[in-house]
Amino acid sequence: MEIQPDKQNLDQTFSTTVYFIDFYQRDYKWTEEPVRRLLDDVFYQFEETYQKLSDLDPKREHIDSKYPWYYLNTYVTNTVGGRVFVVDGQQRLTTLTLIMLKLLSKAKEFQSKTAPWLERKIAGYSGTDHEFWMNHVQHIHVLEGLMNEVPSSEIDTSTGITAVNMVRNYELISSELDSRLTTLHKLETFTHYFLYRLVLINLSVDTTHVPMVFEVINDRGVRLKPYEILKGKLLGQIDKIELESGNFNQLWENSVNQVNAFRDDEIDSFFRYWLKAKYADTRKSGQRFDGEYHREMFKSDLNALLKLDHNPPEVKSFLKKSFKYYTKLYVNVWNATKDQSEQCPSVFFNSLNELDTQFMLILSACKVNDPEESEKIRTVSSELDRLFSMLQLQGAYDSNEFATKLFEISTEIREQPVDKIPTIFEKHLIAEIQKKRGTEVAQAFNYQLFRPMSVDRLNTRFIRYIFARIEDLLANGMKQQMKHELRHLVTSRGAKTGFHVEHILSRNDENLSLFEGDAERFDLERNRLGGILLLKGKDNISSGNELFLNKLKSYSSTLLWNETLREDCYKSNLDFKDFYKKNRLNFRALSRFGPEELEERQKLLFDLCCLIWSGNNTDVEL
Repeated sequence: MEIQPDKQNLDQTFSTTVYFIDFYQRDYKWTEEPVRRLLDDVFYQFEETYQKLSDLDPKREHIDSKYPWYYLNTYVTNTVGGRVFVVDGQQRLTTLTLIMLKLLSKAKEFQSKTAPWLERKIAGYSGTDHEFWMNHVQHIHVLEGLMNEVPSSEIDTSTGITAVNMVRNYELISSELDSRLTTLHKLETFTHYFLYRLVLINLSVDTTHVPMVFEVINDRGVRLKPYEILKGKLLGQIDKIELESGNFNQLWENSVNQVNAFRDDEIDSFFRYWLKAKYADTRKSGQRFDGEYHREMFKSDLNALLKLDHNPPEVKSFLKKSFKYYTKLYVNVWNATKDQSEQCPSVFFNSLNELDTQFMLILSACKVNDPEESEKIRTVSSELDRLFSMLQLQGAYDSNEFATKLFEISTEIREQPVDKIPTIFEKHLIAEIQKKRGTEVAQAFNYQLFRPMSVDRLNTRFIRYIFARIEDLLANGMKQQMKHELRHLVTSRGAKTGFHVEHILSRNDENLSLFEGDAERFDLERNRLGGILLLKGKDNISSGNELFLNKLKSYSSTLLWNETLREDCYKSNLDFKDFYKKNRLNFRALSRFGPEELEERQKLLFDLCCLIWSGNNTDVEL
């Protein structure tokens, strides 16, 4: 038969069969909630009867005749080469083993005759070998430690999340059973009830139908993540002996664990980005992967390209080549998001702007074992940062159109040589500026488009990002360390420790008179980027409507861009002088701040942005 059902009580389930954990199964991930729910359900049935029949001797005939049976659910097994693998149900079977370990501890404490019986339900002889029936091969030392009543704090859990959750859940179970089973009589009665009246249905499935049964169970039960189902659909095609000898399961687990180390279930994001990078030419076509991508991979159109359905040789090739390489690349990009590096600083910059689509673009650009991988990571991330920033700074950014544009770029840079990538980005940048601003532009950065840019036209986080990049540039030019981390400048928003927008021109009659009393013009001009600064905390509020000369005092020992307004910034600062003269930057101290000075600072800010995002002035229009 293809499926063989077998009703069992726990005394039968844990008797002579060693259960190996199939590759379909996740780590042991049950946490407090499902463990506590299982205990509550089991004890609810037990306590209701025990209160009425507490004088009955704890013998099988009494338990079988007086106590109701309790259905624990189904578990699925598959026998290969004499080994029984758990395809589904490992979470519950492992938790039941932990409960029996605690019952054994209490039986020893009460000197109960059930102790040897319980010990045989946890471990026994399979041939000449003494083994735990739940054979967590990598975590046997945890089961041994719990069985020998080693303190939890002394059990090594470095072998993974399964070990951690075993110890943690045992502590919970221990506490619950200590409070519920307070007498020898109640302990022995519960032990008989637990082993004789708790029932499981074992479904034994032949190898051919394991992937199908596994997916159906997932659809109807506690849902697995898409990557967990995909694992079954792929690895289930490989012969179990070859699966072990070829280390395919280990390859999968190592890659998944490295990616998931960054964020829970991040591997699902990897697959979505990879599928979009390689098989989506438009944003709309990429949306098919936002949901159950593991099903999309086996649909006829995509399978014609991937060839992973009922094709063990292609599955093995995919795992050894594409999967192994691209997950490693994904990990490298993730690592680069953590801190600014010399090799690929723009990966970090993009993370500050939450441009996660850089993963898709980099995966698209690289081919398996790409010899230009490092250069592509650097180039693609830099061009994405430039595209995003140039559009924002020239009033040409629309989030929906930007997302659509990135799929077009992804298609064009797909596995292209690195030297072709900047030209592709540049083409789309200029086209988008012309489309959004309705004017012809010969170069990517145009002062006439930048000139009116103000704080009310830009996202606050991006404004902080612009000035953080200016600060980084000035610190390098002055050969100084930044006073605040770039990440802190962009992301910190607290009232005391965050950075906030400061208007250089406060609202007062004297400043208004500089604009001939035109309140509308005054509001427009004071909001321009050249007329704002970043200050830590809300010092701009405390300064109220102070005049510019009074405000200058508060700019001391703040950010370098702020300090360049002050005279003392230019004293004995030879490195700074060399920097701005070399780059022909119009830096000078200001003793007043009116329309002319504001325009001067706007132009200076433009020139600094040119240095950051253009590299030189060859692609700049004044």
